[in-house]
Formats: sequence, C-alpha cells, structure tokens
Amino acid sequence: MLKVISFTICPFVQRITALLEAKSLPYEVEYIQLNDKPQWFLDISPNGQVPLLQIETGEVLFESDAIAEYLEEAYPALQPGLSPVQVAHNRAWSYLGSKQYLVQCPAMGSKDGDTLKQHSVKLASAFAKVEKVLGSHRFFNSDSLSMVDLAWLPVLHRAWIIKEQTGYDFVAGYPKTQAWQQALLDTGLGQRSVADDFLEKFSDHYLSEQTVLGRIQRHCPSCECQAATLDDCCNQQQCGDILAGCEPKSSACGDSGCCG
Repeated sequence: MLKVISFTICPFVQRITALLEAKSLPYEVEYIQLNDKPQWFLDISPNGQVPLLQIETGEVLFESDAIAEYLEEAYPALQPGLSPVQVAHNRAWSYLGSKQYLVQCPAMGSKDGDTLKQHSVKLASAFAKVEKVLGSHRFFNSDSLSMVDLAWLPVLHRAWIIKEQTGYDFVAGYPKTQAWQQALLDTGLGQRSVADDFLEKFSDHYLSEQTVLGRIQRHCPSCECQAATLDDCCNQQQCGDILAGCEPKSSACGDSGCCG
C-alpha cells in the first residue's frame, strides 16, 4: 500500500493526499513532528521535508511536484489523452498554485494587519491571474478534476476555513475563483484529505491569540462585507487596534521542515 509521511497542517502533503483521494487509491499516513524529526525520517528524506511517498516497491519519493506527477503517470490519469501542450499548461498552473502555499502560510500567521495586508496582496495577484482564465467549467479547465485543481485545493480549502472562522476572505473580489473554490469544497476532498484533528491543529497555529486572524476571530464582529482589499474590509474599520497590533512574525507552514 502507498504510504504518505506527513506533518498534519502541511499544504504540500494535502495536495498529495487529495490526489490520492481523487483517484480512490488506498493509502496510509504516518505523521511526524517536524520540530523533532525522527532519525528514520532523516535517513530517507533527502531534503528533510514532507511529504514523502513510499510506494509498493519500498522506494521513497520526495518533493510534492514529483510525487504528484508520479501518481498521475503510474495510475489512471485524471484527464487522460491530454496533448503535450495541455500537460505543460496543467503543470505550469499547478506550479503557480503550489507556489502560493508559502505565501498563504505566513499570511495566515501574520501578527499584525500590515503583515497580513502585504501577504494578502501577493496572494491576490495569483488569484487575479486565475480569475482571468477560469471559464464556464465546474473546475479549472473542465467539468472533471485535473491536476491543477488538486494543486490549488490546499490554498482554497484554507482560505475557506479562514473565512468561516474569522470572516476574512482571501478570495473576496474574485467571483470565478470563489465559484471554483465552492466546486472543490463540494467534492469533499478538502475534509477527506486531512487528519481528523486538522482543524484543531490548524487553529492552534494560525488562529491563536498571537495571530491577527486569531484576534479577529475572538474579538471582532463577524465580517460579511466581501471587500476586495483589506483596506475596504469592515474589520479594518471596526478592529483597527487589532489589525495594527504587534510586530510582524515570520512563519511558513508552521515549521522550517515543511514543505516541498
């Protein structure tokens, strides 16, 4: 059976488990603590990062891009019969999606409003690019799931959690992206591709009293304004002290060993 070595809140891992779920492939997950990496993990992980995928032969694959491509090529494809050009386009848009993990993670972990705004602007630039190419299909480029959808799922799933918990919407102002987000959520892959205690650990890290989003969750009125920017958001107006508080915090995915 396929085995994924994981850190609970790592988006790079979720991309792989979501792909496994989408393909209905049986797999098991072993979780490690990245601040206390076991020696057996270091022995088999060339870069000391998750995810790792141990395949049936016992060989271990690393780097999420490589693992995703292996799963698409070794098992029935999500979109069979694509031309080389279409495959290249899918890889490029998937790469753009996975690049956003290390933009979104520090955004969610921001200690103050200015830091949140800076990272949100960077994330919004990626959503703006996606907004331009999304069409009438249910998913990214068809009515069936593609590799692109699975690469963007961790970003859109986390954006949904943040909105549900705090009212702050990373995809506000991008209606096509919001519709795509909802279509992906409706598949149930967001929930099925994470651990049972994912929300608890995610909240402990990104929605603590140490983060501006955590303080908004605890102390600000619910925001449903759908503002396109943080400056326009009603939370900016109603919760200025919270958004302005503290020094910026450097954070990415919860630990320097995540992700790749």
